[in-house]
Amino acid sequence: MGFISHIKEEFEVIKERDPAIKSPMEVLLYPSFRVMLSYRRAHKQYRKGHYFRARYISQKAARKTGIEIHPGAVIGKGFFIDHGTGVIIGETTVIGDNVTLYQGVTLGGTGKETGKRHPTIEDNVMVSAGAKIIGSFTVGENSKIGAGSVVLEEVPPNCTVVGVPGRIVKRDNMKVPRSDMDQIHLPDPIMEDITSLRQENSKLCNRVIDLENQIRQIENKTGNKTTI
Repeated sequence: MGFISHIKEEFEVIKERDPAIKSPMEVLLYPSFRVMLSYRRAHKQYRKGHYFRARYISQKAARKTGIEIHPGAVIGKGFFIDHGTGVIIGETTVIGDNVTLYQGVTLGGTGKETGKRHPTIEDNVMVSAGAKIIGSFTVGENSKIGAGSVVLEEVPPNCTVVGVPGRIVKRDNMKVPRSDMDQIHLPDPIMEDITSLRQENSKLCNRVIDLENQIRQIENKTGNKTTI
């Protein structure tokens, strides 16, 4: 693919997922675009066994963009990093097609594994800002990882994960994440339970207040002190 064709393809990817872009030439300013050019060069060198050269290219790109992609990672087509600062992608990470990452995302290892140490992210996954996916497991296709989540175990396809540690809060997503790119309006059953408990507590408090008022009224009428 020629450079101009690559810009056009990248513009279509970014236009689909970032409403801020207005013209194809803006693609040249996106850290995601610039770091992926370097990644492709570095990955070729890595596959040839030129490890120092590959790391030199990737580290130079990391200093310029704030995005660190190990040249050994395998990344599919339609990949997009929005904003990008602080993104880290480990050596044995495998990323499918049409995956979107936001700033501060880490696709890392636990430090205790050998061989395949980093996650596999399947097609059409969205990983929201600040999320950490740590370990050699798979995040299934069409899944969505909420902002700030820490994911430490397998995620089935079509799921939504939030929290620390990450919890599956929705299964069988009907929408492909890249079709709405919503990082905010995600379900959180724990917060729903807390809200329900607060409401019940408020009702009980109001009930106690009503009973105390009734007792005082009885005391005022009878002149007798009531012991509860």
